[in-house]
Amino acid sequence: MDPLLFSIFCTLFSLFSFIYLYRSSKKGSRSCSAPQAGGALPIIGHMHLLGGQQLTHKTLGGMADKYGPVFCIRLGSHDVLVLNSWEMAKECFTVHDKVFSTRPNIAASKLLGYDFAMFGFAPYGSYWREMRKIATIQLLSSNRIDMLKHIRVSEVKTTVRELYKTWLSEGNEQRGVSVDMKQWFGDLTLNIALRMVGGKRYFGPNADCEEVEAQRCKKVMRDFFYLFGVFVLSDVIPFLGWLNFQGYEKAMKRTAKELDSIVGGWLKEHKQKRNLGGGVIEEQDFMDAMLSILEDANVTDFDADTINKATCVVRTEIN
Repeated sequence: MDPLLFSIFCTLFSLFSFIYLYRSSKKGSRSCSAPQAGGALPIIGHMHLLGGQQLTHKTLGGMADKYGPVFCIRLGSHDVLVLNSWEMAKECFTVHDKVFSTRPNIAASKLLGYDFAMFGFAPYGSYWREMRKIATIQLLSSNRIDMLKHIRVSEVKTTVRELYKTWLSEGNEQRGVSVDMKQWFGDLTLNIALRMVGGKRYFGPNADCEEVEAQRCKKVMRDFFYLFGVFVLSDVIPFLGWLNFQGYEKAMKRTAKELDSIVGGWLKEHKQKRNLGGGVIEEQDFMDAMLSILEDANVTDFDADTINKATCVVRTEIN
């Protein structure tokens, strides 16, 4: 690295570190009264204690033995309240539930979650309350789940029948046939989820798409899960986000684009079917249901297509 650039980098880092430490000291004077665990370092806080060989819950359990059932740790710029008592947890999520109802604004929720349109990862507010009402009362009601029961039944029957045909063609009574059960259960689960949400079957001889498209969909779903679980440095130390050390933000943007292309194709097909059928669909999957719900719903902050795609994606992941 050029010496001049290295000097500029060190100067900027020192300046940001000073600003961060100053703001942290001011913030600490008005933070919660729960005791803070010792061992925090400048900038990173207690992050270095959670990344070793020992599992995180054991590390936190050791801290609880020392500092009590309620204490604070600092992860970068964020203060985190740690509870090790069911009585305290009950009080937080019943008496003080509004205080703890929101979710942190992390990179994955913004880049993969349609800029916080996925209500499961959205911050607490009017949008989150309205979408939770729609999801619990209409999308996940007992009636809606019963309406889609035939999908679960048919997929299990079809997959077991295909497994039996494989045994007939490749095995015999004395010798069985080798089957990758991880892939078998994975394809079964994904077919059920995708049919319930988007009305498409991706795997098996009667799939609605080519093998290349099916593998593309599987990879995007797998990347989505993975990237939502990774540790992103900018989530805890925001001023280092512009450096993009890990490259996760770039991967999230790429995965979000691929996922939007797939789900956007489902939405386009659903709209075309509704137009051909005069706006009425007899057997509704989640995406059809959302099209009907959003016609009369009073939801702000996002357009109807974005809400539909974001909600259907999160429903696919949950299923």
